[in-house]
Amino acid sequence: MAIKDLQAKQGNVDVVAEVVDISPPREFQKFGKPGRVANVTIKDETGEIKLTLWNDEVDKIKKGQKIHIENGYVNEWQGEKQLTTGRFGKLEILGEGAETTDEATEDLLLHDRKKDEGEQVLTKDEQEESELLDDKESDEGEHILTEDEKEEAEILEEKKTDKGEHILTEDEQKEGDLLHEEIEEEAVADEEEDK
Repeated sequence: MAIKDLQAKQGNVDVVAEVVDISPPREFQKFGKPGRVANVTIKDETGEIKLTLWNDEVDKIKKGQKIHIENGYVNEWQGEKQLTTGRFGKLEILGEGAETTDEATEDLLLHDRKKDEGEQVLTKDEQEESELLDDKESDEGEHILTEDEKEEAEILEEKKTDKGEHILTEDEQKEGDLLHEEIEEEAVADEEEDK
């Protein structure tokens, strides 16, 4: 997918781009928990867009890196399109500078071609799981957890408690997401005022 083709409110965005600028991270409080947000400018051969990074993502990115955003979402703030990984997206660092561009672009084009032709396209986690199963001498019908599934299981296990801890409903999660967007908008507005 090319940056020039991205539209506001577009989901399932797959982009390979280079980080060209990073704004200083800002700290905030949400539901009594501290958080961090930073905007970076990324570009490909067709254009530039701001990418919003949250919390741990802030420390992952360095200027000059090639990154792959998978399942991202484009929103708009004051007429400017902005990309984010959101809750379901993924940020992958491909390497430093232009040497990774051709390989990453080729992989992405192959992925898009397979999708268009109706072929099954495995995620990296699904590929890892498939390789692990192939390496086993016998398939005993057991499911091998991917890294994402392991992380999710750990989070769910932490939430299972007799201490009366509240697990968010889907509506509460949506409300939290809306508040998250409001904080992002305020952070961008603060950044604009600082300019």
